[in-house]
Order: sequence, then C-alpha cells, then structure tokens
Amino acid sequence: MFALVDCNSFYVSCEQAFQPRLAGKPVVVLSNNDGCIVSRSSEAKVIGIRMGMPYFQAKPLLAQHHGQAFSSNYALYGDMSRRVMGHLAEAAPEIEVYSIDEAFLNLTGMQRTESLEAYGRRLRHEVLQYTHIPTCIGIAPTKTLAKLANRVAKRYDACNHVLLLESAEQREWALKQVPVEEVWGIGRRYALKLHEQGITTAASLARVSDAWARKHLGGVVGARIVRELQGQSCLEIIPQDTDGPLARQSVAFTRSFGTPLAAYPPLAGAVAAFTSRAAEKLRRQHSATNMLTVFLGKSRFGPEPPPYTSSVTLNLPVATSDTAELIRYAQTALKKLWRPNSHYQKAGVVFDGLETAGQQQLQLFEDAGQVELRVRLMAELDQLNSRYGAGTIGFAAALAGKEESWAGKKNLRTPAYTTSFEELWRINMDGNSFS
Repeated sequence: MFALVDCNSFYVSCEQAFQPRLAGKPVVVLSNNDGCIVSRSSEAKVIGIRMGMPYFQAKPLLAQHHGQAFSSNYALYGDMSRRVMGHLAEAAPEIEVYSIDEAFLNLTGMQRTESLEAYGRRLRHEVLQYTHIPTCIGIAPTKTLAKLANRVAKRYDACNHVLLLESAEQREWALKQVPVEEVWGIGRRYALKLHEQGITTAASLARVSDAWARKHLGGVVGARIVRELQGQSCLEIIPQDTDGPLARQSVAFTRSFGTPLAAYPPLAGAVAAFTSRAAEKLRRQHSATNMLTVFLGKSRFGPEPPPYTSSVTLNLPVATSDTAELIRYAQTALKKLWRPNSHYQKAGVVFDGLETAGQQQLQLFEDAGQVELRVRLMAELDQLNSRYGAGTIGFAAALAGKEESWAGKKNLRTPAYTTSFEELWRINMDGNSFS
C-alpha cells in the first residue's frame, strides 16, 4: 500500500502558519517579480481568483473581500517543506519526496496496531500539530491510485482530508469521481483522444484492455497507467535522503528582473549571484558540472529588436562545483553575450553534464592539496549560510551593483522566520501579539 501526502495550498499554508489571523481569509502568494498568482487559499478560490491570474487583476478582488497577497518567500517554504518531509520520513519505512509539497510513502509491510485509515488520520494530525501545515492523504494499492485518492479527498468534505481505497468497491467509487484528464500521467493530448473515444472518467479508462492502452496511450507507459488504476502496482518508491533533493540531470537558477538592466556591472552582479545559488544546489546534491550556459532575455513587448533570447555555452576543462571557478566561467560567457544599449529583462545560469562530485580527474599541473582546500572552503561557506541564513557570506562578484537594481519585485515578502537570525519571529512580552 502507498500513501500520497499532499500539503494544502502549500505556500499560502506556510504564510498562515506564522500569521493565524489569516485563517478564513482570501490569501494568495505571488510568483517571482510579483507577477501572477501561484498559490491560493480556498477562500481565494471561492471569490474567483484563478491560478496564474495576473496580480493586477486579482488585486481589486482581494481588496473587496479583505484578502491579502504575499511575495514568494522560498527560504521559508523550503524550510517548512524539510520539516514536513522529515516527519513523514519518520512515519513510514520508505519515502519519495515528489515535490516541495507532496511525498509518497511506502506502507507495505509496515508494522502497525491501527487501520490504514486511522494511521492516515493520525499522520495528518501530527503533521498539522508539529508544522501547522494542513495536508490531504490518499492511501491505495498503487501510486497512481494513491494520487487519485488524494485528489478525491481534497474535493469531498465527507472524506475529511483522508481517503483509503482498500476494497474494489471503494476503488470503483473513487475512479468514477475523477475526470480522465486528471489521472496522473494523462496529458492534454491523450485526454482529448480519450474523450473522442468516449472515455471520460478514470473508471472508464480502467476498463480498457492492455492491448488498447499500448496502442492508443504511448505503449508501455499507457499500459502501466491502466494497470495501476486496476490496482496492479507497477511503480516503485524512489527512496531518497530527505535532507536534499533527488539528484537532477541539470541544475539551473533563473530570474526576471524587477526593472530591465542595460549596464554591464549590475548584470554581471546578477549573473554572479545566480551562479552562486546554482552552485549551492550542485553541492547539495553532491554533483559537479562539465558544462555551463548563461542566457539573457529581453522583453518581447518593448522596443527591443530580436533575438529576444540569447545564450552562450562553455564546456569546462574539468567538472567542478567551486563557486569561484563557476563565477569566472559565467562572467566569460556573459561578456560574449552582453550588448551595449540592450535592455535585459531576464537572465539565468544552467549547469549540464553533471557527474558525482569527487570523481572528476585533476588537470595535469593541478595541485591535489589546493583542490582539497577549495572543497573544504565551499563546505564551510555552505555550512555558514545554512546556519546563519542565505547570503551571510559570499563572493564580491555577486555584489557588483546593488541587488536592488536587479532583484525581482518582492514588496510583499514576509520574514524568513525559520532560517535567518535577523528575521526570527518576535513575541511581545505581553503575550498578546507576534511580529
């Protein structure tokens, strides 16, 4: 049996965890640069605020209904995610962190003295008690059914946030509640094709033959989806360390600027800062990169002529995760890209050709002792920033030009309550208020 634990409106829930006064109010979290809606409370959904709606369109609705908007606070969301996932890891033999706000648990063979439904309700209560993050939990014989059960649990109040699909009758009822386009693994193109065949729900999809699924749904992958809906487990848990993300094949850090940049110094500072953040991601997953790409983007809606996006890729002589080296390479790429009198709206750094750190070869005249010192320096840097907050210590190149000149808008950001000493939650001594 598998459980899919999904945090409800995760970004909004993180904000509400530290501001209880927001409970029951329309609350939204905005994308980078405060552009559009990326997370909504249930109350915000009721008043007509859509996912992806531009903030300027949602603003009058929020004002009318006394709602509130927040800029994205990824330091807070990342730390709250680690807390949730850490507790889930203690509650099951295996965990697969699927995204920042959801995880699969493998419950097979787990020793317990309670029913699976009681286990799910207890787990939800504990996560809420320890982190103040509400969740929904779907429990079923396959990962696809667990995800489907989770969706139904969110939709129907009678489920009370937890749904167990243990019997054939329970499974058949749940399958009938879910449109085929909402089945995990069914994209828009296949959904249209299925509707043309009269297959409109997960229940009708579960009744097709294996041969039909192979022919019409992309071969083995489609057949696997149908088998999972029928209760045959085909997808295993991908276990991982909850202290860090699953190793990616590429690592990137990109941002849109609050205002377009034309001068080279602030642009160089932004690219250096992005490189530094991407290098931290590399080291967190114990990887090194052989290839670095820097790209710049201009607005398609301004007076700038095409091309609107340009990039330069460098093949590195030796795989590395050293921030200083990577900044040097990134600046080399940027000098090839930058054009005077151009106004850039976006920039990014991408690392490809990843390999496990520590396995790369030294260059012919490279000093192994110096390399080891650099590795230790990076580890110290990461430890200090982890302990005292991101950006506590870094490289001067990332400060070439004030961050305010290139940072995206975040006028509505709340403090990083849990990761920065300077922004710790303050409790007034009268005990009646927080700040």
